[in-house]
Amino acid sequence: MTSTEGTAPVTELSTAPSATAAAVAPATERTDVRNVAIVAHVDHGKTTLVDAMLRQTGAFGAHQDVAERVMDSGDLEREKGITILAKNTSVTWNGITVNVVDTPGHADFGGEVERALTMVDGIVLLVDAAEGPLPQTRFVLRKALARDLPVVLVVNKVDRPDARVSEVVDEVYELFLEIDAKDHQIDFPIVYAAARDGWASLDAAATSGDDLEPLFELLVEHLPAPRHHEGHPLQAWVTNIDADPYVGRLALCRVVNGTLRKGRTIGLSRVDGTIERVKLAELYRTEALERVPADDAGPGDLVAVAGIADIMIGETLVDVDDPRPLPVIEVDQPALSMTIGVNTAPLAGSDGDKLTARLIRNRLDAELVGNVSLRVNAIDRPEAGSPPGTLEVQARGELQLAVLVEEMRREGFELTVGKPEVVISEVDGKVHEPVERVIVDVPEEHLGAVTQLLGSRKGRMESMGHTSSGDGGANGTTNGGSGWVRLEYLVPARGLIGFRTEFLTETRGAGVLNHSFEGFEPWFGELRTRRTGSLVADRTGPVTAYALINLQERAEMLVGPGTEVYGGMIVGENSRPEDMDVNVCKEKQLTNHRAAAADQTVKLTPPRVLSLEQALEFIASDECVEVTPSHVRLRKVELDPTVRARAAKAAKQSP
Repeated sequence: MTSTEGTAPVTELSTAPSATAAAVAPATERTDVRNVAIVAHVDHGKTTLVDAMLRQTGAFGAHQDVAERVMDSGDLEREKGITILAKNTSVTWNGITVNVVDTPGHADFGGEVERALTMVDGIVLLVDAAEGPLPQTRFVLRKALARDLPVVLVVNKVDRPDARVSEVVDEVYELFLEIDAKDHQIDFPIVYAAARDGWASLDAAATSGDDLEPLFELLVEHLPAPRHHEGHPLQAWVTNIDADPYVGRLALCRVVNGTLRKGRTIGLSRVDGTIERVKLAELYRTEALERVPADDAGPGDLVAVAGIADIMIGETLVDVDDPRPLPVIEVDQPALSMTIGVNTAPLAGSDGDKLTARLIRNRLDAELVGNVSLRVNAIDRPEAGSPPGTLEVQARGELQLAVLVEEMRREGFELTVGKPEVVISEVDGKVHEPVERVIVDVPEEHLGAVTQLLGSRKGRMESMGHTSSGDGGANGTTNGGSGWVRLEYLVPARGLIGFRTEFLTETRGAGVLNHSFEGFEPWFGELRTRRTGSLVADRTGPVTAYALINLQERAEMLVGPGTEVYGGMIVGENSRPEDMDVNVCKEKQLTNHRAAAADQTVKLTPPRVLSLEQALEFIASDECVEVTPSHVRLRKVELDPTVRARAAKAAKQSP
């Protein structure tokens, strides 16, 4: 239940500073606090380092059972092994409170990174000692340097057998130069660590250590303390939204100036510039992983406030008598979009309990409250087969879209999800599309196949060279770089839809692929990303083994015996580019004659089971994904084969 006590109607108040507050004292530092964000590429050890910091500062009880990667609290985060939501914790070292923000490493969740950087005064850049800086490292570092945040470099996993510490440090310096870092930003301290074992050292040759004391010392000495102006009116920046079952919506804030006090009536500066009087019902500080009640919070503190029913990210808590709002948080625009609507398949309603367009719209509206990088637009004229109420959801990338849909299906929703498409923009009258920077590590024997794949998707090579990390450290092997090549490309984002599956197939699962959003460039031209067609069921019923025996020779099946299918559902991947309607429910006719092959055993190839991400990559433009709490099915947008055939004939005849 959301508390609305103390909320008054919106009133227009002047945002100009009053004469009494016009003159403020020079900025002063609060030396007992440090606010720092840990940024890195996916799987380089951010969350593991936070775990070690919490343990060594006594954040956990002696007998407390604490899981690994304790900051990854969501089910999806634990399953995927990545950080999706930025979270903050607090540790105390030598009487100094260090507020640590754990940020996502994947570029699809860049909105979380940008929002987290508004809370801190410096960053810890974490880089794997074997893999070195990768695309997401570049992405998050560029965002941090744009805010002129000082950096402490942590070279992690230096105890790996394939670690190349000196080369990685040189690569980091080169990265700073490539993104036009300023001279004072390049002069950063370096610490070498093994976060999993909980130690750090200032010695580049160290392979073991005792604790993280060298890291804490660098953080306190090198990163600046929060600065504020004595006598300045209240300014608290809302950077995140959470919820509590008892007090309702919680707003996570960074206090920039002034003091927040529990029970006090203050002003809320909205995005549109209006000021509303609100009352703080509750105030919480973060101690380790717990929120504890507090009476007040001063400059530099990261706190949560309750009692404001409809507070939004980017708004500012201000002094009612002298409101001075801070700028609204801005994030990069989305690069991909897809449609989400109600489930219209024949099996709709047999699995989930949230089926209507109204429920879907309400859920997406709730997602917008805490996700500043997401956009939701109504579609005035849905495509053929899309029901009224279908919505277009825009996000940074496929992973962010897939995570949203996965969360909704686990909540009981049944959805029809369209194929991801790029968001087109117009610059100076010309069509521009999003471009991704792609870095791949591949064995030399697969170099030709990978370059052909990227070339067919309009990729533009930026660099090529041998890597001394071989498989990127994915398998922990030591090969000294023998036989491995690192390629760097700029590829249109639409060319990467479905690319990962083909890439892993061509490299026999050995290649390592990383990519991040680079920017917008002029339209690259038409390209064809999928070279195979679909097997489409022509009737409703259970799949039979007898039917699959004849079909598996010409296609890869996506369903197994006993699976319930319906007309228009995709049951396999055709080896040819054309779609083919098939009868997967065909049964063997029983007679009193014994066949010659009656006693022969025929083996069925196991079907390929697609995850939600793989399904979104697989589908063509005239296909969609049916998502329910228990199933992920592929289907044609138009289920009627006659209508599909008529549309295909018209497409061939059109010039």
